[in-house]
Amino acid sequence: MDVILSNSSDRPIYEQISSQVRAQILSGTLAAGERLPSIRALADGLGVSAITTKRAYSDLEAEGLISTVPGKGTFVSKTSNELLRERRMRRVEELLGQAAAEAAGLALSRAELHEMLDLVIPSDIE
Repeated sequence: MDVILSNSSDRPIYEQISSQVRAQILSGTLAAGERLPSIRALADGLGVSAITTKRAYSDLEAEGLISTVPGKGTFVSKTSNELLRERRMRRVEELLGQAAAEAAGLALSRAELHEMLDLVIPSDIE
């Protein structure tokens, strides 16, 4: 797990940590079931307070992206794959909405829009 902190950022350190870990989980870099560094180990590695890393982990746990098993450690939640799919689906919906708005601005018909969509969809997607 790679986390790089920026002293020049206006974002609090715990947010920098949680956003980078979140991004790694949602991108698949950190897989479901993968063990994360302990709060203390991460704090020592980053040179920050354990309270700061605890806050980051608490935020990620509240989102359902990680879970802590007492005596065993902190792990990427198995449900993170479902969350990843949902977030990516929302992103596709956003992009399709933008494309539809552009098409409306050009007065394209639904058939023309479907034809364009068929041209850009990879052939292995059915």
